[in-house]
Amino acid sequence: MGNLNFKIKPILTAGVFFSRRVLLALMAISFALACWGGYQSWVAVDRNRQMAMLQHELEHDRSEIQRLHDALDIEQQKVALLASRLGLVQARLARLDVLGQQLVESARLDEREFDFGRLPSIGGPKPVTFSHSYSQDYLTGMLDQVEGKVEVLDADLSVLDFLLTQKQTKEQARPHLWPTQGGWISSRFGLRADPFTGLPAPHKGVDIANAAGAPVLAAARGVVVFAGKMTDFGYMVDVDHGYGFVTRYGHLSELNVHPGDILEEGAVLGKIGTSGRSTGPHLHFEVHRYGQAVDPAPFLSSRG
Repeated sequence: MGNLNFKIKPILTAGVFFSRRVLLALMAISFALACWGGYQSWVAVDRNRQMAMLQHELEHDRSEIQRLHDALDIEQQKVALLASRLGLVQARLARLDVLGQQLVESARLDEREFDFGRLPSIGGPKPVTFSHSYSQDYLTGMLDQVEGKVEVLDADLSVLDFLLTQKQTKEQARPHLWPTQGGWISSRFGLRADPFTGLPAPHKGVDIANAAGAPVLAAARGVVVFAGKMTDFGYMVDVDHGYGFVTRYGHLSELNVHPGDILEEGAVLGKIGTSGRSTGPHLHFEVHRYGQAVDPAPFLSSRG
């Protein structure tokens, strides 16, 4: 019996030792699996984070590309608009060349001095070169100035053409028609109480009250030198009749003429309105002689 116990004890000791080794191995494997699982989880989270960042950057890049595309479309539209305006200016300049040549022939001027088919003789110092290109706003502003000067030149040449070819007499140039159908003078020329402030203020014309929409008429034959909107007068027309006479028609509701139009007396310029600084529908009518406003009353002998 004693020998049996002696044999069993080593076996039990070996079994316990083996169990501990297995347990430690299992614990090591479990720990390794746990570490590996944690690592894989961290890798997955990091990949998701990187994917989210890449997706966000991609969306940002797409937005930026779309913004640049929209900006390019806008710039292309601006360039097309500038090209269209430039084409109109070139067409008007071509018209002015023809009109200028007609004036040379009508006035029997020396064609060697006034050759509208030749580039103008100009010169000057060499311009300073700039390293940067002109901005679009600068070019647009320059084009606006050119268009304004062409419009004024167009109207001035039309006046000369009108005087030379139509043989306008001084009597025909003198404003003489009542400048609207119906109406009555609601405010006269000279110093008056301003209708908005009540303070004394000069009134350079007469106000003719009338129904809104009534036609506004040219007081004599002439050429339209301005047709557009002004701060105080709203929609306004200026007509040059020659011999220093210019008439002005303000507060219109709409315009029927353009700068350069040659008009017969009584031609419809627009309609009575209340645009600009106005208290109600009426026509503000002025007469200028050599740049000075004069009382229109003596020129209103014939009432429409």
